[in-house]
Amino acid sequence: MSEFYLVRHGQASFGAQNYDKLSDLGHQQAIWLGEYFAQRQMAFSGLYRGDMVRHQETADGILSGLLSPVPIQICPGFNEFDFKNIGEVYGQLNPQGALPDNALPADFYRLLKRAMLAWSQDLLPAELLTETWADFQLRVTESLQLVCGQKADKPALIVSSGGAISMLMSLVLGLNASQVIELNMQIKNTSVSHFYYNSSTVRLSSFNNIGHLDRADRVDAVTFS
Repeated sequence: MSEFYLVRHGQASFGAQNYDKLSDLGHQQAIWLGEYFAQRQMAFSGLYRGDMVRHQETADGILSGLLSPVPIQICPGFNEFDFKNIGEVYGQLNPQGALPDNALPADFYRLLKRAMLAWSQDLLPAELLTETWADFQLRVTESLQLVCGQKADKPALIVSSGGAISMLMSLVLGLNASQVIELNMQIKNTSVSHFYYNSSTVRLSSFNNIGHLDRADRVDAVTFS
């Protein structure tokens, strides 16, 4: 069987005006992951990434640590869903649930879960959304099919985001929307999930691994944003 490794981007700039860029730690996480791959003499047939800045920066960091060229294919289907749009539309319908100015990150994630659930149940007006849940599922499906349509003697590497990774997991494992939403909140920055595939199936081998961060001097480098 062929195989691919699925990586979530490094820590982004949560709370900043522009979320779509890596923090200093996020850059370092990506480099460490590339070094981890290099130490294990891992080589890849190609790197597929979304076209968001945090995907590009994560891929660049991995490759700088890997010190081995890998062909890159930009695949917008691996982009994150537009959580800002979904949150705003949900907020318009549920103004009583608006977050205070001093809201904690945990408050934001609770609101996001409620908004995502409404989104998955088609309770948000489609005309106000940049993308429906069905559209999101379709583009992740097509992106997975793109990768699995490639036959190579080395694994493929994918750099994506938590929501798209969770949706891909649902396609492989048959998860429902509520499980996708819960899974989305558990995926660590620069974590690695491993899959095998052939022409008829995709199988999960391991999920959410952070071997490059699993050491005493990097305990504080494990993040979820």
